[in-house]
Amino acid sequence: MYYGEEHKLRKRNFLSLKKSQASDIAILAIFIAIMIVIQLLSQIVYSVWPFPIKPTLLHIPVIIGSILLGWKKGAFLGLVMGLISFINATLVTSPSSFMFSPLQPLPNSHNGSLAALLIAFVPRILIGIFPYFVYKALSNHIGAGLAGFVGTATNTILVLGGIYLAFHSVLNETFGIFLAGIITTNSLAEVIIAIVLTAAIIPRLEKRRR
Repeated sequence: MYYGEEHKLRKRNFLSLKKSQASDIAILAIFIAIMIVIQLLSQIVYSVWPFPIKPTLLHIPVIIGSILLGWKKGAFLGLVMGLISFINATLVTSPSSFMFSPLQPLPNSHNGSLAALLIAFVPRILIGIFPYFVYKALSNHIGAGLAGFVGTATNTILVLGGIYLAFHSVLNETFGIFLAGIITTNSLAEVIIAIVLTAAIIPRLEKRRR
């Protein structure tokens, strides 16, 4: 009798675990779909956008996914973000494309740099890791907003730092200042958007998951 009850309990726990894993995979797929849609819409909107500030929202699903699904799945979402950045830089040539794709040649050169892969992927993967631990330490609205700030700051600091370390020798001073100004201005908008959206969305999604 005891064995039968223990067997049923194990089976119930196993089915519950499988259901939870399937749910997380479905949510992960939804986040990836959202990221693809955001990227496509951004390309369309910013092609006619009259203002110099063009903040990205692509990091928001990565931050939220990190908090909800854990740092491992968050890192995977960050990897997807890096892949999107790499593909976009490869297919759409812009003054900064060589910084995110080794398939784009450096200025006054016919060759790209493998350092572009590090810039495209490493900061984005870390976006999916750090917010989880920040929110875990402080699981409230403030923690959610702080997680959004940390995720965005991680991307900005590491991307700018990586660009400086890898490409300062090939960037002329004027273009470097211009690029840093644009990225920094965008980053301020991205930080504000990330804090507001993460603080607003995370508590609601947490309640639904309970």
